[in-house]
Amino acid sequence: SPKPLATGGSEFQSVFADAISKVESFQNNAQQSVDRFLNGEGEEIHKIALATQQADLSFQLFLQVRNKVVSAYQEIMRMQV
Repeated sequence: SPKPLATGGSEFQSVFADAISKVESFQNNAQQSVDRFLNGEGEEIHKIALATQQADLSFQLFLQVRNKVVSAYQEIMRMQV
């Protein structure tokens, strides 16, 4: 029946949106850390390095998961029913 598929789709969309939100949060945090440093607000360089690395790693992980999802979708679409 179509209803479970729709529910699964909305759950996936919710998880996907949450992942995007977290990546954006890490990127915003890194940018704020850099801005504080550049404005002379006493931000420590190791905190900047950690924040930017965390943002980069979260983005790379998101891209890899996205690539796997796209690949799985393409494989399913190639299957004969």
